[in-house]
Amino acid sequence: MSPITIAVIVLALGFDFLNGIHDSSNIVSTMIASRAFSPRVALGATAVSEFLGPFIFGVAVAETIGNEIVTPDTVSLQVILAALMGAIFWNLLTWYLGLPSSSSHALFGGLIGAVLVGAGWQGIRLAGIQKVLIALLTSPLIGLFFGFIITKLVFLLCLRATPRVNWVFKRGQIVTSVALALSHGANDAQKTMGIITLALVTSGYLQSFTVPVWVIALCAGMIALGTSIGGWRLIRTLGAKFYRIRPVHGMSSQLAAAVVILGNSMLGGPVSTTQVVSTSIMGVGSAERLSKVRWGVAGEILTAWLFTIPATALVAAGMYLIIIRIIP
Repeated sequence: MSPITIAVIVLALGFDFLNGIHDSSNIVSTMIASRAFSPRVALGATAVSEFLGPFIFGVAVAETIGNEIVTPDTVSLQVILAALMGAIFWNLLTWYLGLPSSSSHALFGGLIGAVLVGAGWQGIRLAGIQKVLIALLTSPLIGLFFGFIITKLVFLLCLRATPRVNWVFKRGQIVTSVALALSHGANDAQKTMGIITLALVTSGYLQSFTVPVWVIALCAGMIALGTSIGGWRLIRTLGAKFYRIRPVHGMSSQLAAAVVILGNSMLGGPVSTTQVVSTSIMGVGSAERLSKVRWGVAGEILTAWLFTIPATALVAAGMYLIIIRIIP
């Protein structure tokens, strides 16, 4: 295995670790804000579930990222390195600013920008691009809809319930939070698996695109480690700035997000956990009343989403032009 291949793997695992830190808030913010769990218990249980996700639900998303967006025989290791560097730069920037932007958008934008500069249009598979864009753009809307509908159904079923029903909602989050964490591991961890496997194919280490078990274990372990450390700035954004989250909101939003993310994972659609969880929280709040949601915060997050793909594409393109001067 060449030094540049090892460098790509190390950098990819670093991105995976940052992704775990960056996205930990998406999984645990509602259960912490609703006081269903302490922060450490929530992060620990989430990390374990995320590790198990790809082993239980397969690696269809890794196939999409590594084999359906670009053509491996036209992509160099320098291109993959630049894509990762662009995505990591954006993740660090938004993490520092406390903005829950999308790691998925960052990786997708970085890959497209680096491939276009390094390999040209012949390195892009338009069918794969279309598949990813459909998954990324429709999943937040579906999350919003599911959050709204699930909450309406819960309110209908609990119409005559006493305040003691909150105990049920708190305990219900044990199931929904585990489901959400499993879905996150089955989707987000696989994106790094796809990148590493693409690098192994490009370098000639693998003859065909098949994700090795050791790659699955490494990627699942790194995202779980990142999640266990947690991103406290982002937890505050998602957990408190939309509206005051109660146990019913936590359970409903987790269930809605888990259904959307897991469904896409089974179909090989890479989605943004940040987007789906955020819009699910908004859907849950709007089911109670539209004025409950602080839409100004949602607007700030939407702006970050819109800038992520073009910004990381430009950064990754610039990184590639620098890398080929250092590693021709």
